[in-house]
Amino acid sequence: LTRIMVPVSRVREPIPAADPPFESFKIPQPVAESGMRVGGVGPIIQITPFDSYGRRTFSMSTVKGRVDVIQGITKITPIYTQVEGLHGGNSYVWDMRVATSSIPLETLRKIIRRHIDPKKFDDRVRLVKLLMQANRYRDAAAELAGVIKDFPSEDAARQQDAGVRQLASRMLLAEIQARKRAGQHRLAYALLKQFPAEGAAGNILQEVRQELEQYAANETTRLAVIARLRELLAQVDPPSLRDQFAPSIEEIATELSINTLDRMSAFRRLEGDAQLSPPQRLALAISGWLLGGDEADVNQKVALSLLEMRDLVRKYMNESVKLQRDEIYRQLMALEGASPQLLASLIARLKPPLQTDVPDATDALELQTPGAPGEGNHSYLVLLPPEYDPYRRYPAVVTLHGAGSTPALQLDWWAGPRTEKGRLGQATRQGYIVIAPLWTQPHQTSYNASPEEHQAVLAALRDACRRFAIDTDRVYLSGHSMGGDAAWDIGVSHPDLWAGIIPIVATSTRNYVSHYTANAANLPMYFLGGELDGDKMQTNAIDLDRYFTRNFDVTVVEYRGRGHEHFSDDILNLFDWMGRKQRDFFPKKITAATKRPSDNYFWWIESESVPSPSGVRAFPVEGTVNAANGINVRAPGQVSVWLSPEFVDFAKPISVTINGRTVKKAAIAPDARVLLEDVRTRGERRRPFWARVEATAR
Repeated sequence: LTRIMVPVSRVREPIPAADPPFESFKIPQPVAESGMRVGGVGPIIQITPFDSYGRRTFSMSTVKGRVDVIQGITKITPIYTQVEGLHGGNSYVWDMRVATSSIPLETLRKIIRRHIDPKKFDDRVRLVKLLMQANRYRDAAAELAGVIKDFPSEDAARQQDAGVRQLASRMLLAEIQARKRAGQHRLAYALLKQFPAEGAAGNILQEVRQELEQYAANETTRLAVIARLRELLAQVDPPSLRDQFAPSIEEIATELSINTLDRMSAFRRLEGDAQLSPPQRLALAISGWLLGGDEADVNQKVALSLLEMRDLVRKYMNESVKLQRDEIYRQLMALEGASPQLLASLIARLKPPLQTDVPDATDALELQTPGAPGEGNHSYLVLLPPEYDPYRRYPAVVTLHGAGSTPALQLDWWAGPRTEKGRLGQATRQGYIVIAPLWTQPHQTSYNASPEEHQAVLAALRDACRRFAIDTDRVYLSGHSMGGDAAWDIGVSHPDLWAGIIPIVATSTRNYVSHYTANAANLPMYFLGGELDGDKMQTNAIDLDRYFTRNFDVTVVEYRGRGHEHFSDDILNLFDWMGRKQRDFFPKKITAATKRPSDNYFWWIESESVPSPSGVRAFPVEGTVNAANGINVRAPGQVSVWLSPEFVDFAKPISVTINGRTVKKAAIAPDARVLLEDVRTRGERRRPFWARVEATAR
């Protein structure tokens, strides 16, 4: 089906090449053995469905106009289906592979049944085995039911049926667990309650019972916490104090869920402690709700102060006028206990500060965010997963459309189109937020590598982070065709934002990508394309070879005999890959390059007023953090070094050297204003910076 290329040094243990013992069916077809050979696949005009003979018409655009190629299935395996050009009329020699999982069961059944004897038990069982090996257990069970009906005297069929049912049960349980990991607990619970016991192994049913018991226990705990909070609230005296506690207790009662139950851990341990007064126990619940169970406090004044602090932080994040923010900041600093440490903990557990109405999970939200001064607004679509909870962090895909496509089609590719049963795609199933910016101008046909295009994408991401519960350590940038070109360039230009990039049928923008090789050192990359997509591999070879020889985390997947397509065949592999990648936002060594003034932010180094290089070379950006709390930076322009307790110790003196000049060698106090402004501008609630050191480059 594919060729998969990775750096040799990343291969842990070579596996001998051998065909696995898979069931397969050869389908006789009049294959074209002579004639014109397809050396490249032009833009696709239309592909008809396979008929019962396993044939279809593949229509593409070429320099000579429309070309129709008659193709036929010649081999079916559990993993791939071989499709070749057929003889007749204009014959084309063409060997293509498609994923068998992309072909509907009814189509497969019709094709295969023409080439087996349906009255032979062994032939019918071969189809069942193929479906099992393809992990299509439900389809295998349905096919096997027909075999048992037609061959009631065959004990082997009934034995096979027991095995298929167990495998189907195991797959259903795995699906339930996947939905649970995605935060879709209502669906997981409903599937557990309806789990079919017939034919399931005892150990599988035991796991189902344990999962049901855990859900029941969580719900019992949730209801008990709410009841106890209301009971304690009724005991608070005087009534004026009770009125101060009441709104927050009602908020907890309304919003407490399986995703936030851990915030009540300290309250649950101590709610029965007679040495604590009702207000102190409620203070534990409120402070735990706002800061997390490990930071809960019995001080009622602190708890009430935290509520006021939370409300002021929300106001600050949504205030566009600096004078108003100054006043909010003054009010914040007047509160008891206000500190960068406390603010960071509070902000990490906030709901997204920019309140946004959330629609049904199948509906996309169309949103706008202001552009730079003198520019218009930037538009984007966002699709949230089922059972979206603003208190839970979700991975996200930023997906860029190609020429002639739309943001809406990108949502469909990742999450599936809308149906009566909802969206059934992988982003929906695995709990990903999908963000699709409108990043191009009308009628645009190529990527221009412009700061305006970058801004359209980055503005959409920042705005989405302010509105939705995005796990900023698991944001992946992808794009198709022209959008893939953009994803590659934007990814290496701003490598600190992404857990990985996925350019699909992309071409390198050599004037930037080739100069930004160093930027990709900490950026996982997954390139996806077709063997016959023009000269893309040759065009990209220089940059890909640099990644390979430097042992970067890069994977190149090439589909055999395929051209310039969307490659939905690979969607499961993409999610498997993304599930293994996570951003390191605080590397202690940075090696990067910049060639555009707008490419000026690399993890904890910012270079403002970067001059455009006069020659073809890019400016280097380097930074290291040593074991002695020292930072050394080399970068062009006005340099800022952003500091966080993730990689420096604020309790000790910090030495900061910028371009050979020591600009700071002393204790640096965390600054609440720096933290608040950083969160407000970047939308990064999980990884804020606590201090900033500036110096003008020489």
